[in-house]
Amino acid sequence: MPLPGPDVREALERLLLDGPRRYTRLQVAELAGMPPQRTQRLWRALGFPDAADDDPVFTDADVRALGVVSQLIRSGFVDEDTESSIARAMGQALSRLADWQADMLADALTRTDAGGERRAASPEEAVAVASAMLPRMLEIQSYVWLRHLAANADRLLSAGGSGDRRELAVGFADLVGYTSRSRGMGGRELGAMVEDFESTAAEVIARHHGRVVKTVGDGVLFTAASATAAADIGLALPDAWAAPERPPLRVGAAYGTVLTRYGDVYSPVVNLASRLTSLARPGTLLVDRDLADRLRAAGGHRVRPLHRVSVRGYDHLQPWLVRRPEHTDDARRDDDGYDEDSFDAHDDDGPASS
Repeated sequence: MPLPGPDVREALERLLLDGPRRYTRLQVAELAGMPPQRTQRLWRALGFPDAADDDPVFTDADVRALGVVSQLIRSGFVDEDTESSIARAMGQALSRLADWQADMLADALTRTDAGGERRAASPEEAVAVASAMLPRMLEIQSYVWLRHLAANADRLLSAGGSGDRRELAVGFADLVGYTSRSRGMGGRELGAMVEDFESTAAEVIARHHGRVVKTVGDGVLFTAASATAAADIGLALPDAWAAPERPPLRVGAAYGTVLTRYGDVYSPVVNLASRLTSLARPGTLLVDRDLADRLRAAGGHRVRPLHRVSVRGYDHLQPWLVRRPEHTDDARRDDDGYDEDSFDAHDDDGPASS
């Protein structure tokens, strides 16, 4: 694909940044009425590299944005002690979105001439294309953000406004053998597999009323409000992903109190779910005792205890294998790849024990 020239890049930059770069780091801090150390801390939290003191890289839009931050702090809506954390969460989320949108914009900035050859757009064409795209992209971004905000506000308020500590099921889904397989792939092939995996995971998790917390190439971290939803997700994901040319998927999940903060989750429950995932056989779901107990109480799933094992951070961890209700006693001879020696002596119809 033909690359745009420097004149096209400069025209796009002026449009996207709402003007030319004209201020240094110290000048923009002075215009915004903030200490330079504070503006630098926010800049880094947003994910941008440091600018030299005499390098004019900032625009009028940067000054206005810092002014908005000051207004939010004065209003009490944002605490000055947490502004960097908020900036970091926004920067990480929007950086990924911008990366995808930049690819889309680059594709749009090529034209096919009368001879069928692809050529780069002129500065005028580039500005026209971007000017048409940006308002639509901003509109759909605002819509998706508001829908997510409404959904999260509803979940929080329906739980009694308990703040950032909540009872949740946390799950990991992990591609088995991803590292070795990815070494033999080209960039396009690897990118297509990752895109397929993330798309499949997002669809399955949303269908079963869960939430994707984050994806990390070979895995996805998700939460669910109930043990049943987490089990449905953990059982559906490997099946939805299964194909001969794909690495198999394994899932682990645990239930307990988690801290939800800036879109992420923190808790020993997260670590426990990760350990269970590492123990799971390809195509299976392992859970902890708390989640297994809740599944027993709810009905609709069969759980069976495996022998206790020692893993990093847990000396006597007992995983529980979750199966669909259509599994019968006759199916125990083929327990998703686990042989009979894997299981504890008491069967899956008795009370869960630690």
